[in-house]
Amino acid sequence: MSDPNKDDRDPQAERESEGGVGRDEREQTPSNVDSGTGVGDRPDGPDPRDESTAIADEERRRKTSVLSIVIAALGVWAAVSVLALDTSMAALWNNLLAGAVVAIAAGYNVYRLSNDIPLSIGVASLVAILGIWLIISPALLEMTGMLFWSTLGAGLLIAALAGYNAYEARGARQVATESTRA
Repeated sequence: MSDPNKDDRDPQAERESEGGVGRDEREQTPSNVDSGTGVGDRPDGPDPRDESTAIADEERRRKTSVLSIVIAALGVWAAVSVLALDTSMAALWNNLLAGAVVAIAAGYNVYRLSNDIPLSIGVASLVAILGIWLIISPALLEMTGMLFWSTLGAGLLIAALAGYNAYEARGARQVATESTRA
């Protein structure tokens, strides 16, 4: 009995009947991949986007790169600040771990941007969530004095900047997917 939806078709046989190159293989060639940065995506021809879009994307990439560096520095500050201030063991481990993860994750996004790979939305979102945790944790762990304000301030800045980076990464991904659809 024949399948009316053609779910039983052989993809290998279809590729061979199309001249040996399957649709999936054609869509994944380097000339069809767009990183979203507008730089070097089409080495064999001009970028399909207009000049103003390419300039806006380059400015967005530079801005998010600087923000990721600032976020990494704030993560280092959150981790190191507990070593200089008198604190409980819970607060010490909280800030060390959260600050280290923030610094590493933001550094990963800096690495991605330096290699013309768009920001990871998931990593930027994780950093924003850790920033929110750093806002809440001083009250939960009963931090006092300078450590309270240091952790709270670092958390506010991390959450705000990482949230903006996640928003920009989403926008860059939309630009990249729209240009590949055209």
